[in-house]
Amino acid sequence: MSLALLSALWWLVGALLDLAWFLVIAAVVASWLVAFGVLNTQNQIVRQIVRTLDALTEPVLRPVRRIIPPIGGLDLSPIVVLLAIGVLQIFFDRLFASLIIHAA
Repeated sequence: MSLALLSALWWLVGALLDLAWFLVIAAVVASWLVAFGVLNTQNQIVRQIVRTLDALTEPVLRPVRRIIPPIGGLDLSPIVVLLAIGVLQIFFDRLFASLIIHAA
């Protein structure tokens, strides 16, 4: 593989993992704001944003929730998912770095 292609793939994977990180954080914050009554889901725009965040994050969070149920009402699945994203970022950084070193 060429260096340009490896660099582009490295950037793309990093950007997707950063986006996933941001979406999980946004979904958690939105759920807290709805739970504490700061956001009103009767507002159509707010409802659409919350539904979109749920639709994007629920496929990742649901399997984790099956393994780790809420403890004392506290949902730990976002923490587990964020840790997994962090591990994947480190893995792909080292993988692409070693591929680029060997390709050079």
